[in-house]
Amino acid sequence: MASTISCDVAIVGAGLAGGMIALALKAKHPALDVRLIDAAPVVGGNHLWSFFGSDVAQADRWIVAPLVVHAWRGYDVRFPAHERTIDATYYSIESTRLDREVRRVLPAHALMLGRKVSGASATAVVLADGDRIEATGVIDARGAGDLSLLDLAWQKFLGRELALSVPHESPRPMVMDATIPQIDGYRFVYCLPFSADRMFVEDTYYSDTPDLDIPVLGGRIDDYVTARGWSVESVVREESGVLPVAMGGISRRIGGRVVLGWRRPGCARECFIRPRGTRCRTRFGPLPCWRASAISRARSFTMRPTRWRGRRGSRVASTGCSTRCCSAPPNRRNATASSSASTASPHRSSVVSTPDARRFPTRRAF
Repeated sequence: MASTISCDVAIVGAGLAGGMIALALKAKHPALDVRLIDAAPVVGGNHLWSFFGSDVAQADRWIVAPLVVHAWRGYDVRFPAHERTIDATYYSIESTRLDREVRRVLPAHALMLGRKVSGASATAVVLADGDRIEATGVIDARGAGDLSLLDLAWQKFLGRELALSVPHESPRPMVMDATIPQIDGYRFVYCLPFSADRMFVEDTYYSDTPDLDIPVLGGRIDDYVTARGWSVESVVREESGVLPVAMGGISRRIGGRVVLGWRRPGCARECFIRPRGTRCRTRFGPLPCWRASAISRARSFTMRPTRWRGRRGSRVASTGCSTRCCSAPPNRRNATASSSASTASPHRSSVVSTPDARRFPTRRAF
């Protein structure tokens, strides 16, 4: 028999955005009755998120600090005519750590995992099994929603965590290796040394089509690993994705779309989001109340123009939470890309700024 559950705040979507919002709310308001709802059985799915130390403001680092699994001082970038080592901090978060931390902080009844949502409004969430959650406010963190009215390009990737039979000799992350053959659009490989015999390798490239051929990308990773002289014992974990890049269209229908007075706080599955999205979590923390109108005011979006291949595109910039959805010029490389690589992460985390003010995004973070 269907039942009705009452709470203060219902968060729909237990990805990185939803999970971190839940952690921030409980940290700032321990007595708040929060429910985190997702059809998946775990928080965060199967993902790795990385960011630069400078990407997260000092005041916001308390949110990400418990989630960091790997940390490095320095990273490398490599292009056909340029390469260098950057003296800056770099960090990675694993979804398993996010899941563990959320389960530690939230009481058992607050985690409503394995529950599919059939509908949500500003003050209610309806589950597929008929149960209904009534809340003072609802935060929808499931992603960008309907993208059908946008002109899209795509960023495609396959990443593998590899156990090596012989230790590698790479002490730092290779944030961007663009010396590889350029196929389709701009392409690079991304490497993270988790330990002496563990390496995460990802092949990423931009494209005008959303099709992802995992066996082909797997072969490219195999070729790269062989060229680096690494001997693979086993594949520990694999993740892949196809991320849309907004080129034009009706932008108000993307992440900042207003539905019944509320706004979506994250586009983590579908857009490019900088680590400064942690500000989104801190903006929810000090809210004086949890009515839908207050939650909606905590986020606002503006549109900024950009270009790719001569076409005019659009970039969503959250004025409150630094959430970005950007265009990606796949053929920008070499000196221009090299000069900008020191300020941005290619792994779900940042936007690379080029000297001519045009931009291409890399992977999502929050």
